[in-house]
Formats: sequence, structure tokens, C-alpha cells
Amino acid sequence: VQLQACGGGMVQAAGSLRLCCAPSRRAVRRYAMGWFRQAPGKEREFVAAISRSGVSTYYADSVKGRFTISRDNAKNTVYLQMNSLKPEDTAVYYCATYDGSYAGVWFRIQHEYDYWGQGTKVTVSS
Repeated sequence: VQLQACGGGMVQAAGSLRLCCAPSRRAVRRYAMGWFRQAPGKEREFVAAISRSGVSTYYADSVKGRFTISRDNAKNTVYLQMNSLKPEDTAVYYCATYDGSYAGVWFRIQHEYDYWGQGTKVTVSS
């Protein structure tokens, strides 16, 4: 499964961007989906996740209230709407598919995600 990410770019602080992610050759509805990010010199961290149905969503505290994850299974795409962006949101953002145990805080466990996109860069200037 290849994941095609789109929507990265440069924006000023307080601006907005929308990222998208679509798997090739598999229906996105088969998977829960997650977004992670890696800032320069830092480890990759969890950002947001969404269940297969879209009913349940999960966010890192650092983005709660500013970012919204959603999915359109008819369009085979998952989105990350990022509002009120801050310079500390600057990172490479990765989407990933999840089809694991759904136990505990499953959405934060990176090694349980199966397929990863190539990443899309987001730069927020002050």
C-alpha cells in the first residue's frame, strides 16, 4: 500500500493548511488512520488519529482545538485541517494506516501502524 500525501507548504503563523492522504490500491475505509510529525532534530510524534468509521478521533494535547482530522471514505481520503498554526508546528507530517488490536492508546503506538506515507513538509513562519 502506498500513501499519497498532499497539502504541505509554507504559511505564516496563525494561518491554515489542509493535508490529505490517500492510499493506493486499498480502500481507506479498511483502516484507522493516523498523522504523525517529525520536527528537525526531534523524534517523530503522534498528532491525530481517526477510527475506521470516523466516529472517534484522537489528538495530541499540543494540537487539540486547532487541528481536525476527518475522512471521506467515498473519496478514499483522510484529511488533517490545521488552523492557528504556530512556528512549533513546523515539521514533516506523515500519514499512516492502522489495522491492529485497537487496545489501549493504540493510536499513539507508532510501531503498530502498517504503512506510512513519504511525508509532506509544513513550515510555519513567525
